Amino acid sequence: MTAREVFAQHLPFVWRTLRCQNVAPRDVEDVAQEVFVVIFKKLPHYEERGQMRAWIYRICLRAASTYRRRARVRREVLVHEVPEPPPALLLAADVERFHASEQLMTLIATLDEDKRAVFALHEIEQLPIAEVAAIVGCPPATAYSRLAAAKKQLVAQLAKHSEDET
Repeated sequence: MTAREVFAQHLPFVWRTLRCQNVAPRDVEDVAQEVFVVIFKKLPHYEERGQMRAWIYRICLRAASTYRRRARVRREVLVHEVPEPPPALLLAADVERFHASEQLMTLIATLDEDKRAVFALHEIEQLPIAEVAAIVGCPPATAYSRLAAAKKQLVAQLAKHSEDET
């Protein structure tokens, strides 16, 4: 597989993974570029022991971890940016979906790293639990447990958020 094919095929996955790993929207493009620099550097030596997506996911995790560490060193506070107002042409339902997706990303970012990884891979990327378990390096039963705990935490946070709005 050529570098161009890897980029075209995996860019959306890298982008979503970085967002789920609490990389600020303003920085996703830069961190994604760092991810692909690593991928392209290591691609000639890549041994297909598992799925390429799992390999790329681990690179994304390391890049996101480095990003958060750099932000701490610079004493930046990572906050979710206020989204730009959507164009007036959007329907009200589109606006609601936009705000709901931003709210969901904010809530996902509060999950601990293990739960966040399993939730994002299974619920957002639609990967089967067996594949999720292989990617994160745990037994399928543990992946199921983390997924259930993540869902429970998100439901509780959504309920609390709904109460706060009323």
